[in-house]
Amino acid sequence: MNNDTNVTWHEHRVSREIREKKNAHKGCVIWFTGLSGSGKSTVANTLDHKLHQAGVQSAVLDGDNVRHGLNAGPGMLEEMHGEEFSNRFGLGFSTIDREENIRRIGAVAEIFTQTGIIALTAFISPYRIDRDRVRHTLKEGEFIEVFVDAPLEVCEQRDPKGLYKKARAGEIKGFTGIDDPYEAPVTPELVLLAAEKTPDILADEVIAFLKEKDIIGG
Repeated sequence: MNNDTNVTWHEHRVSREIREKKNAHKGCVIWFTGLSGSGKSTVANTLDHKLHQAGVQSAVLDGDNVRHGLNAGPGMLEEMHGEEFSNRFGLGFSTIDREENIRRIGAVAEIFTQTGIIALTAFISPYRIDRDRVRHTLKEGEFIEVFVDAPLEVCEQRDPKGLYKKARAGEIKGFTGIDDPYEAPVTPELVLLAAEKTPDILADEVIAFLKEKDIIGG
């Protein structure tokens, strides 16, 4: 039986405007995208630290961490709940699973935004269409796409998890940048040159953008 017709949207008694007034800044989604090893998570966490020091309410949604919980893979779910549950809800790395992974993350990030929090998401999110779908769930100016731009050869040299080495050896199939495409943003709000600058400098560039757009105070 489909119970969708019994699901009703409830308006919150504490409005977004009230929350943002209390926080003294606006909510938004800062969507870091780039190849594995480009520095997305490092920049996001550096930015989170700087925002926290400035009294700004922010939260990081990181690719690996989310796949340990909300979007856990089949193997992890099978261990916790059994094979049937795992097969129904576990997310792998197929195109359709990656699409669902990003959809769920976008939904969570949108909730953070509605509560006046700045959500920092750090995911490869290789397909433009998936990122654009998240953008279209938010109001104009609330989705800030940040391309963490580092050449493939630099990411391979870094290879912090040894994933490129495994992909080149054929141990990982469908790896972004090797045998699966990465679609770079066409018109991102920000481009961070991650092969040329430190995470600290890159985080400051994002903060400057947030001040310029009057999302946080100057």
